Amino acid sequence: QVHFVESGGGLVQPGGSLRLSCVASRALDTFSSMRWFRQAPGKEREFVAVIFAEGNTNYADSVRDRFSISRENARHTLFLQMNNLKPEDTAVYYCLATDYSDVDHWGQGIQVTVSS
Repeated sequence: QVHFVESGGGLVQPGGSLRLSCVASRALDTFSSMRWFRQAPGKEREFVAVIFAEGNTNYADSVRDRFSISRENARHTLFLQMNNLKPEDTAVYYCLATDYSDVDHWGQGIQVTVSS
C-alpha cells in the first residue's frame, strides 16, 4: 500500500504560480511512472503531465510551456510547477504513481483555484 500527502494548492490570481508537491510513503524508484491529473467541476478527470523512471516527461497541450513536472527521489516527492495560471486551470489536482506491476496508486487530491 502506498500513501501520498499532497500540498501546495490554494487560491491564486490569473498569471500567478503555484508548486504542487506529492510526497510518497515509499521510494519513487519503485514506480515506472508518475503523473498529475486534474478534475474540474462537472468535467472528467484529465491527464496533465507524466514523468517516467528514465526521466522523460510529457504534457497535455493545454499546459505545455506553462507547467513543469519533476521529482526529488531523496525526498520521495513529485512536483508540479505551474506558471502563468489561467482560470481554466481551476480543478482538483491528483498525483498518480504506477508501479512495475502496472498497479495505479492515487493521491487524495488538492484544490487549485485561479480567480481574481
